[in-house]
Amino acid sequence: MPARLVLKDKRVAADGTVVERVVYVLPTASADRPHGLKYRLYCGRKGRCLVRYDNEAGKGEHVHYGDAEQPYRFVSLERLLRDFDDDVRRLTGG
Repeated sequence: MPARLVLKDKRVAADGTVVERVVYVLPTASADRPHGLKYRLYCGRKGRCLVRYDNEAGKGEHVHYGDAEQPYRFVSLERLLRDFDDDVRRLTGG
């Protein structure tokens, strides 16, 4: 059974800010993804990352703020999306 896409959207604001969210449900959970989700949530402007949440295999849950990377504590998909949206609003001024 392949991964199932459950969320994919992309918005481009008038100022060029790109917000893209992609979430898959995996056929089985793993040590890196015990919740069974694979995700990439991105916000950037003019080719520069403002914030990106992802759980790349081998790296686990983490968030990028520009070039800095730090661990992220996954609680639920709803919380992940809310945390991302809060960061997008804070970093883009709206």
